[in-house]
Amino acid sequence: MPLHKAEHSDHFDDVFASNDLDVTAPKLRVPEHQMEAKHAYQIISDELMLDGNSRLNMATFCGTWMEDEVRRLMNETFDKNMVDRDEYPQTAEIERRCVHMIADLWNAPDADQAVGTSTVGSSEACQLAGMAMKWRWRNARKAAGKNAEKPNIIMGVNVQVCWHKFARYWDVEERLVPMAEGRYIINAEEVLKLVDENTIGVVAILGSTFTGQYEPVKEIADALDKHQAETGLDIPIHVDGASGAMVAPFIQPELEWDFRLDRVVSINTSGHKYGLAPLGVGWAAWRSAEYLPDDLIFNVNYLGGDMPDFAINFSRPGGQVCCQYYNFLRLGKQGYAKIQQACQNVALYLSREIGALGPFEIIHDGSDIPVLSWRVKDGNTINGHSLFDLSERMRNRGWQVPSYTLPRGLQDTAVQRIVVRHGFSRDLARALLVDLRECVELMEKHARHPSMGEEKKQGFTHL
Repeated sequence: MPLHKAEHSDHFDDVFASNDLDVTAPKLRVPEHQMEAKHAYQIISDELMLDGNSRLNMATFCGTWMEDEVRRLMNETFDKNMVDRDEYPQTAEIERRCVHMIADLWNAPDADQAVGTSTVGSSEACQLAGMAMKWRWRNARKAAGKNAEKPNIIMGVNVQVCWHKFARYWDVEERLVPMAEGRYIINAEEVLKLVDENTIGVVAILGSTFTGQYEPVKEIADALDKHQAETGLDIPIHVDGASGAMVAPFIQPELEWDFRLDRVVSINTSGHKYGLAPLGVGWAAWRSAEYLPDDLIFNVNYLGGDMPDFAINFSRPGGQVCCQYYNFLRLGKQGYAKIQQACQNVALYLSREIGALGPFEIIHDGSDIPVLSWRVKDGNTINGHSLFDLSERMRNRGWQVPSYTLPRGLQDTAVQRIVVRHGFSRDLARALLVDLRECVELMEKHARHPSMGEEKKQGFTHL
């Protein structure tokens, strides 16, 4: 007989037979007692199974496939604070290298002296670029003794929501170019209708969220050059290259959209989209230091050294920046070109096959960024079924193929879109087509009865 009777413990029990998993986990209050690490992990891991499969999410532009080495680097750098350059000088050095590499990709006049920064994504990068344009315009107006109280910014209604936030948060009038039948992006003619002496800049998108098309940056720049010669107004361009700025340099190098155009003063991109880095990194670069006003830069000394800071966020992870550098080293221009071209080839294949199904009109075939979009040819329904119904049917098969209505000008037009990302192979594309074809055939065979109720419209978010 043992001298001591051990108290019962579930330490050696199977995790699902443990006391911790024998009750429902707390949802709204921090629990009173601790639990074993493996039990807490299992609870959360199991809940996450209810999320969709990110690889089958054809709505998001963000990367969903990473090499094992990227995962290892993220694990090794989770404690790196990007803002603390004194404690993590090598992480800061890696960021600096990336800025110069990106500036060189975008044909900066002097990439070795590039001015830029990493951000948590394109949304922050766009805010910074917009602020720089506003401050520079305001400083010039004040220096000339002119009123600086009514700035405006010109862009299409197809911009990502971060630009609407910028205009509202920083009190800048939005002058939006609406869509029109057959025109889903801005052009020079529409831009010139809106410019005046209070215009801080024009935003041109290299890869529209709604359709995937490049806006004609050079055409707009040439028109603004001519406008300046006639009026004296010097209106800069910011290129929102969230997706395209990491596609065009590799597979469309002849396209003039970047710092080769004198009118382009700043560019942003999302490292976590076609930059192929993990989620949570963006980049902003300026033509030269003169386009980034000094009064937007803060000097911070309470982290151990005197460090300049230009960001909306402060503490932020450095791992994604390190992984961006890994991708630059690992892939080089050759590797990026092969990956982006492979994605575009799949997008072109899908657009051909979807166009051949019959009911659809292809809006964009993926020949800019690897994104294709389409609408129903005759009206907005197939035998009474909407594109939203088609999205629901595809979701039941595991695919997220988003449907949404277009903004002002074409607000009654519904479209669908597929984003082809790194990791989406021709085989997966074929599997998607099989399911899409079967769903369309069912819709064509069985009319949607009015008693099925109002059309369910899903919310659309730019991811």
